[in-house]
Amino acid sequence: MPLSANNPNRSSWLYVNKNSDFPIQNIPFGVFLTKDDIITIGTRIGDTAIDLGALHQLGYFDGIPLTDDIFLQDTLNDFIADGRKTWRAVRDRVAEIFDAENTTLKNNTPHKERILFRLDEIEMKMPVYVGDYTDFYASKEHATNVGTMFRGKDSALMPNWLHLPVGYHGRSSSIITTHIPVHRPQGQTMPESGKKPVFGPSKMVDFELEMAFITTDANDLGESIPVKEAEEYIFGLVLFNDWSARDIQKWEYAPLGPFLGKSFASSISPWIVTLDALEPFRVESPKQNPKPLPYLQTKGKHAFDIHLETGIIPKGGKETTVCKSNFKYMYWNISQQLAHHTSNGCPVNSGDMMGSGTISGPTEDSYGSMLELTWNGTKPIKLKDGTNRKFINDYDTVVMRGHCENDDVRIGFGQVKTQLLPVFKKK
Repeated sequence: MPLSANNPNRSSWLYVNKNSDFPIQNIPFGVFLTKDDIITIGTRIGDTAIDLGALHQLGYFDGIPLTDDIFLQDTLNDFIADGRKTWRAVRDRVAEIFDAENTTLKNNTPHKERILFRLDEIEMKMPVYVGDYTDFYASKEHATNVGTMFRGKDSALMPNWLHLPVGYHGRSSSIITTHIPVHRPQGQTMPESGKKPVFGPSKMVDFELEMAFITTDANDLGESIPVKEAEEYIFGLVLFNDWSARDIQKWEYAPLGPFLGKSFASSISPWIVTLDALEPFRVESPKQNPKPLPYLQTKGKHAFDIHLETGIIPKGGKETTVCKSNFKYMYWNISQQLAHHTSNGCPVNSGDMMGSGTISGPTEDSYGSMLELTWNGTKPIKLKDGTNRKFINDYDTVVMRGHCENDDVRIGFGQVKTQLLPVFKKK
C-alpha cells in the first residue's frame, strides 16, 4: 500500500507552523481527555487535536473495516492490534480529510466543533496500556562509557555485548506520560566507606535519553519473529526518559541486573509517531563487527535519523541544554532488538514497549545521561543560573525533544517533560 500520507507536497487547511513537529505528513496517534471529560483516541496536526472517535461516528472512515468503538477507548491497544494495514488506511484517510484541497470537513462547521480541539482544551493520557516493558542496552558509546568508568577501558564491553542486544525486563506499572512528576526514590546503597549498606533517598538520580518502540500482537508462544519481518509488528516510537537512581543501581545490580534503581519511574512522550511517518528518514545502522549471527543480520536501512536533545530546568530558572544526540547512533537497531527478544519464543503483545537503552554519541556533548556527561559526578555541569549539577536535584525539570528533518518536511515527537520532586510523603 502506498504511503500517500507522506506526500511532502501535501498541505493542510489547518494552520501548521513551519517549525511544528506535527505537519500533515506526521499524523501521530495518542489518547486525550476532551473539555467535555470524554476520553478518546486522537491525532494531531499543528496545534490542533483531532478526535478520531467523533470523526469515525460522523462517517469519515467509511470503507475502512473498523469496529464502531475502535476509537472510543482509553488506550490504543485494540487499534494497534488491528495491524499495519489498518494503521496505514486510517493515517492516509486522515491526510485526505485535512488536505488543503478537500473542503468536505473544512466547510462543515457543526462537524468541526465536534472533531477539533485546541491543545489547551485537552489533557493527554497514556497512549497504551503497557503490559510488558523491556529495556535494551544497545548504544555502543554508552556501554563503553559506563564500562570504562566501572571496569576500566580494557574491559569496558562485556564479552557478549557485540554479539547480541543486551536487555532486561522492566517494570511497566511505573511508566507514565509527560508532565506527571516523579518522586526521588529511596533505597539501599553502599556509602563510599564501603563498610555496610544504608537505606535512604538516592543521591544520584539521573535521566536516560532513550527512544521506545510500541509493538502489536506479534507471535505465539514458542514462535520467533524473523529479523526481516520485525518492522511489520512495530507500530511506532516515542521519546523515553528511563529515570535511574545510580547509587541504588550500583549496589543492587550484581548478579541479576537493574531492579529498584530503575523501576521507580519511566516517562514517555504522549504522541506515538508511526514507522510509516519516519520512512523518509531511514539511514544505515553503524557497521557491526564482528558480523552478527544469521538470525540478527539485517540488510538495508533500519536506523532512523532522529535528532535528540535533553535540557534541565531548575526551579524558577531557564532551561540549559545538556546533551544533543541522535537515534541513528544505536549499534543494535529495533529490528534486531525485536528479533532477538522473540528468538526464544517469547510472545509479544499489542502495547508492549521496548526501550532502546541510553542513546549516546561519539562526542562528550552527545552523551545521553548525567552519569556520562559529568563522568560519574567528577565533571559537574554548570546551568544558566550559575548552579552546578552532578545529577538531578529536587524540583529540577528534565525535558527531552526529538525530530527528523530534511529539505521537504520535519517530523517530530513533541516533548516529554518531567519534574523531580522530593521523596514522597503521605499527607
